[in-house]
Amino acid sequence: PRLSKLPGWVSKDGSINLEKELKECGGRVFVDSQPELCLPERELMDLSTIDVILISNYHCMMALPYITEHSGFTGAVYATEPTLQIGRLLMEELVNHMERVPKAQSATCWKNKEIQRLLPAPLKDVAEVWAWKRCYTIQEVNSALSKVQLVGYSQKVELFGAVQVSPLSSGYSLGSSNWIIQSHYEKVSYMSGSSLLTTHPQPMDQSSLKNSDILILTGLTQMPTANPDGMLGEFCSNLAMTIRAGGNVLVPCYSSGVIYDLLECLYQFIDSANLGSTPFYFISPIANSSLEFSQIFAEWLCHNKQSKVYLPEPPFPHAELIQTNKLKHYPSIHGDFSSEFRQPCVVFTGHPSLRFGDVVHFMELWGRSSLNTIIFTEPDFSYLDALAPYQPLAMKCVYCPIDTRLNFHQVSKLLKEIQPLHVVCPEQYTVPPPAQAHRSDLMLELPAPPLPYRRCSVLSLPFRRSYERIHLLPELAKSLVPSEVKPGVSVATVSGMLQSKDNKHTLMSVPRPPPAAPTKKRKRVTEEPPELLAPKPLLSGVVPLDGFLATLHKHGVSEVKVEETADGHILHLQAEDALIQMEAHATHIVCDNNEPMRATLRDLVLRFLQKL
Repeated sequence: PRLSKLPGWVSKDGSINLEKELKECGGRVFVDSQPELCLPERELMDLSTIDVILISNYHCMMALPYITEHSGFTGAVYATEPTLQIGRLLMEELVNHMERVPKAQSATCWKNKEIQRLLPAPLKDVAEVWAWKRCYTIQEVNSALSKVQLVGYSQKVELFGAVQVSPLSSGYSLGSSNWIIQSHYEKVSYMSGSSLLTTHPQPMDQSSLKNSDILILTGLTQMPTANPDGMLGEFCSNLAMTIRAGGNVLVPCYSSGVIYDLLECLYQFIDSANLGSTPFYFISPIANSSLEFSQIFAEWLCHNKQSKVYLPEPPFPHAELIQTNKLKHYPSIHGDFSSEFRQPCVVFTGHPSLRFGDVVHFMELWGRSSLNTIIFTEPDFSYLDALAPYQPLAMKCVYCPIDTRLNFHQVSKLLKEIQPLHVVCPEQYTVPPPAQAHRSDLMLELPAPPLPYRRCSVLSLPFRRSYERIHLLPELAKSLVPSEVKPGVSVATVSGMLQSKDNKHTLMSVPRPPPAAPTKKRKRVTEEPPELLAPKPLLSGVVPLDGFLATLHKHGVSEVKVEETADGHILHLQAEDALIQMEAHATHIVCDNNEPMRATLRDLVLRFLQKL
């Protein structure tokens, strides 16, 4: 009711009246509409021409249904199993939140360019508002995810015979991956959303990233100044202070990921802080599935949690919190929750943007009391922007962003160890943040400067495919006759037929023509299959001038006039009326109508060369 009574926005001169679409609260203007989502870049490239999508983690795949269902994309999508399953849960939750509270109208007038530029910031500065879309449906989610192919860590997947891709553990979330894209001689690594901290997922695989020609680096922490351990400590102490004072704690968070670590941290903290009787509620349409999934993906967990599965013990302590009724989970605030709800309590629910989901209800319920506290742990949204439509608020607000991804110090140390030839990264990583221009430690400092990119820029990477691998068939390999050209180095000539298919190259023996069946008819000579001539020997080496002149002298050729040229020498044999032109890679003998002489000179030149 409070939100619907907010005043509508009218321009100062009264010429533009958008009271139905825009509401004003605390001096800021908001769009009153079904939430809309900003999609990945679609103008720069035609998504239907993409062959393969590699998914790094479940936070990166929320736009997948827009791509697979509406862009003409027909390629392959690869992801690990936890990424697919938890990604599915998060998409289902998003759809559920949107469909549960449908809005009658959608706001479009404000998007008109002439009107938009007259609106107050930040609405007037938003680019491409017409590209925003309403949320997809559950049918689109199911259709999109049916196209995903599952891969395991270090599994090699062939793409069209041209390259192999394989995911490596990135240590950030369950099933999160860095990707290696390699041919036989080149290697590109894509590093996104990685963590070196000891949390619940499998630790990051660093060694496999070594020897990369190119490392594409993205997804570093959004909070380089906030230490996750310090933030967890602050989270626990603020939570305890509020509960002791008789207030409630609201934690707007995603339903998978950091919540597992928060619950684990609270499990260890509850008894020492005398919070044993305080109820913890996790409210989400996927709360039950999320807590159960985290327990069954044992092979994707860190070693310490994997070993518990064999004891057998649940890998996460939230299983025990549920058994002892300290943690309760509900699909929504309706039904069982409203009858079992006790205060003071701690509620984990979504969405962290505070624009939809059950969190909106708790903001209205608890916002007017200064005893209550809201604790933000997700780094994706500005907490001031998230709270703006609820102002004025009496409840306390604490910002403890927990972002376990690599910070600049960790990534600089990591790059020294894996030593890629070239690093490609967003332009923002190469300069300090605008708000802290003096902090040179909040940027990427590498011995060789990285190649920065910005939105819509096209980079040409500094490496080319120069070699291909060719397989020799065994019968052809048997026929080779290697000859030693210098100690330890043997060379053989190969004559074969090259077959290239699906980017794989095979060298096979030249097929012999079948013997002609004897017939009575006389055949015309031209129909005979061409004979395969034995290849001429290859010659290598250098003909030394002095040695060659001495040999000519021994064979009775004494009148030789030597002339230097740019490439070598020309020898005039005056009595024999012949020319020998000697160059680095060739020797020409010119002899008019004296075949025996030409053959003799040729044999003398061949004495100095090696035959192969």
